[in-house]
Amino acid sequence: MSAQLYVESWDPAYGASFEASAGAPASPSSAQVDPTVELPRQNWRPIAAPPGLTRPDVVLLVDGVRRIDATVWTAEEDGTSYPGIAASYAAGVVRCDLGNGAAQLAGTRVERGLFTASPSAEEVVAGQIRYRLHRVNGSGELSKLPTAVQPPLTALEVEVSAAARTDGDLLIVDGPLRDRRQLPRTLGYIKTQHSQYLDAELTSVVTALHSGERSPVFALGTAWGGYSWYLRLPVAAGAPWAGIVRVECSRDLDPDEAIELADLSLATLPSLASTPYKDPRAPQNLVPIAGLERQLRRLLGDARLLHRVLAAAVRR
Repeated sequence: MSAQLYVESWDPAYGASFEASAGAPASPSSAQVDPTVELPRQNWRPIAAPPGLTRPDVVLLVDGVRRIDATVWTAEEDGTSYPGIAASYAAGVVRCDLGNGAAQLAGTRVERGLFTASPSAEEVVAGQIRYRLHRVNGSGELSKLPTAVQPPLTALEVEVSAAARTDGDLLIVDGPLRDRRQLPRTLGYIKTQHSQYLDAELTSVVTALHSGERSPVFALGTAWGGYSWYLRLPVAAGAPWAGIVRVECSRDLDPDEAIELADLSLATLPSLASTPYKDPRAPQNLVPIAGLERQLRRLLGDARLLHRVLAAAVRR
């Protein structure tokens, strides 16, 4: 029998929803995995939402965007020079009232920063535009500087979400939780799968999920370890990983609390999924997140204007 070919609805301009490498389904992870958090390994099977499960009244979705406005160099008195980047980044939160089917922007923050290892660099100020200095450790290799933007962006996401939270809500972070695991009732939402955490036998359970089903909860022993599970969003029949996302929560929770959050995600996320004719990253790019990203990118300002402002400020 010849192999089955699938066409993924995900726009190839964004990569793939499941990042495969030649000859393997994905990059195998070295993380220690405990698949027995919810079910014994031999009993692994797709799980549907329990009957009568209700969604939270309020769901908050937080996301951040970043953009490199310019590459800069700092020349030291001893003749050495250090590369740097001037970056703009923004974070925002959308409040979804699931009972009334309404969503509104609950808060945004925009910051700009100069990231460099230069010991003598200073922040750049031009009128109301301010690039705060973030001195990075090490040699400050140019290719690695964009990753230095992530910690202050994460901190900004924590600030805006904390200001919008109410009792009983559910917070969904677009991407891994990283150092936000201390936040209560919070889920990390990973829409692109870069690593293969499960062996072939357990992976076959994941790829057999129907829309609106999830895998059993398992534990990851990585540096950012936590409880995790896979979930398939509403999607037409297609590629094995079509519509599948990974969700995670803090390892500080009891296993029963993690399982409760897994069920809650199954009752919540499918209703927020996007559709292919509206979003090239459907269904994984949730509708409120897509709208939030567009708004945040507008708030970053005009990149060409900021580049001119930076150049003029440096000349002065």
